[in-house]
Amino acid sequence: MRKLWELKKKEAEKEKSSSGISPAQIRVQKDISELDVPSTMSTSWPDVTKLHELLLEIRPDEGYYQGGKFQFSIHIGSNYPHDPPKVRCLNKIYHPNIDTQGNVCLNILRQEWNPVLNLNSILVGLQFLFLAPNAEDPLNKEAAADLRNDPRGFGMRVKSSMQGGTVQSDVFDNVLLS
Repeated sequence: MRKLWELKKKEAEKEKSSSGISPAQIRVQKDISELDVPSTMSTSWPDVTKLHELLLEIRPDEGYYQGGKFQFSIHIGSNYPHDPPKVRCLNKIYHPNIDTQGNVCLNILRQEWNPVLNLNSILVGLQFLFLAPNAEDPLNKEAAADLRNDPRGFGMRVKSSMQGGTVQSDVFDNVLLS
């Protein structure tokens, strides 16, 4: 299996050197041209010459996180689409599937990733985390236990944290829309 990956990597490097554009860059361009971004999201590129560095903003219009504005960085590596992009939440938030360092627990960014998935799949997956947080596959175990054991209290702590409040001695970013 390792030899297969090394062979694919060498083929990709050879193709890049002959055309100047890597297969990953071609796929990223295709994915961007097919993006279908709902009104509760927006995308931007800090540097338009670096299409592999994408910023995403999610503004949920329902659920626990309604009224918030959450920013993510998406880095697409040179082995895309064989490897998933790296996604980080840029806000410190109280969420079962996002830890306080911004790491995101989303199955399609890990074990369920496959090259058929695209940027739209990731955007939909991230949006779904805000509409239906998953307490069964957490990164923030305390928030997950809180959601499982006291959904109403969890909702109150989410609202407090979104205002820049403190939950379990962690101070969170104010992410409320102004």
